[in-house]
Amino acid sequence: MIILRFVSSFLVLLASVFSSSAQSSLAKIETPLGDIIIQLHDLTPNHRDSFIQLAEAGYWDSLTFNRVIPDFVAQGGCPDTEEGFKDPEYLLDPEFHPDLTHIYGAVGAGRDDNPGKLSARCQFYIVQNQAGLHRLDGNYTVFGQVISGMDLVDKIVSVERDDADEPLEMISIRVKVIENRD
Repeated sequence: MIILRFVSSFLVLLASVFSSSAQSSLAKIETPLGDIIIQLHDLTPNHRDSFIQLAEAGYWDSLTFNRVIPDFVAQGGCPDTEEGFKDPEYLLDPEFHPDLTHIYGAVGAGRDDNPGKLSARCQFYIVQNQAGLHRLDGNYTVFGQVISGMDLVDKIVSVERDDADEPLEMISIRVKVIENRD
């Protein structure tokens, strides 16, 4: 009887995992240190779709993790120009959701200090603080979660960096959509 309950509970858990992952898109961030796999949240459809669009266009494939801070974030996707922050094509309205918070491995959209909290769709960051960064909740949109490769994020934020938190040696990125479930 105990085994039957265990098997039954396991099957329910397995079904919930597969049903939730069947609804999600996955992306891979390739770096010289290895790959990071992220699940894109359906609760933030505009950010999810924007991330997929830019990845499929190869937008990030010549860019880097440009800001790395231990116990904070690894940030990537910053272009060398400011157009990404001023051009309306590169801005998204915030999509805050109470179920999506800045936990370890959360993927969020960067932004400047604009009053509308508009996201710069070209920039993303990965929360590396193991306790989370909940002071960012409701101010920055979380649109994904690392499901594999947080050990690499830990390595990325630990590299030598300058006073502006830029890695002394470039950490290039290539972003690919590996499963698109829209």
